[in-house]
Amino acid sequence: MELRETLKQRDTLSSHEVPRVATRDELPLLDLADLQNGGSTHRLAAQLRTACLGMGFLYVANHGVPKDVIDDMFEASRGFFTLPVEEKRTVKVDDRFYRGFLEQGINQHPGYAPDLKESFEFAFDLPPDHPDVTAGLPLHGPNQWPQNYPLLRRAGEAYFDAAIELGRNLLRLFASSLQLEETYFSQYYRSPMVTCRLFHYPPQQAMSRSDAFGVAPHTDYGAVTILAQDPIGGLELKTRDGQWVGAPYIDDTLIINLGDLFRVWTNDVYVSNPHRVVNRTGRERYSVPIFFNPDFRALISCIPTCQSAEQPPKYQPVVFGDYFMGRYRATQKYKGPQAGAATEEA
Repeated sequence: MELRETLKQRDTLSSHEVPRVATRDELPLLDLADLQNGGSTHRLAAQLRTACLGMGFLYVANHGVPKDVIDDMFEASRGFFTLPVEEKRTVKVDDRFYRGFLEQGINQHPGYAPDLKESFEFAFDLPPDHPDVTAGLPLHGPNQWPQNYPLLRRAGEAYFDAAIELGRNLLRLFASSLQLEETYFSQYYRSPMVTCRLFHYPPQQAMSRSDAFGVAPHTDYGAVTILAQDPIGGLELKTRDGQWVGAPYIDDTLIINLGDLFRVWTNDVYVSNPHRVVNRTGRERYSVPIFFNPDFRALISCIPTCQSAEQPPKYQPVVFGDYFMGRYRATQKYKGPQAGAATEEA
């Protein structure tokens, strides 16, 4: 089976009523202290597995990303988005590397109105003479930063580095939760595609159309997302039985969720979950997701512990970069860099 065929089977939203708050059973909180300090992770791995068999979303505390680093990232993000639009456009997203500022209306999920947000994107900062850059590998290259606002680069790079460390620790825990050696997923992350996006959601007016959202209902199409959200909230998740529930802000936590790639790795044992953003507060909302994805050239196929003679792999192996580029461009009015023939919408 092709992964894209399964992902096209999406249901539609029927209501914009304010959802109830998720219960702790639906959206658990894991304390990662043992993972950070080298203690036993058997209990944590079991908790992670339970969360992944549920909605695939969870909070993490004692995650290792310093509070001042997170606070600085939000301060820098707020400052950037308050700049005049002409100044933000000096770092408008570039055609080749897809780094920089994206105005509201560029991101659009198929079947919905453009997202009601603006954003800024950066990733691993590769020099022009890096082999992947000279080879023309899509989305590999240098970042671009606003010259007159150096705080954004300082805060962004500090947060990016700390989140990378958390991501690598989470890979160990994911492997343990799937009865694999802790280092199993490291083979896919030698030169990973890790992207940080800064999102700004202006106050959202009462909805005049049913397909308009801060971010429309979707599933993340990579592997693991690490999300820092501000106290405004606005993230909403769809339960397995079709209800929408709110994911409130909790001090000193980050939110982790699965992307669609885990369906291939785990033979649908771990399944990604639809989510959306609605800024109902009448206030500015900010969030900072890190998309912690494998190498562009990584061949993703079903892991040994999730297949058997009775349960053969459901999905064909995929080269991550080819799959990713098809999904990526399907959500952009600005089509960005090209990647061979990987143009089919997801």
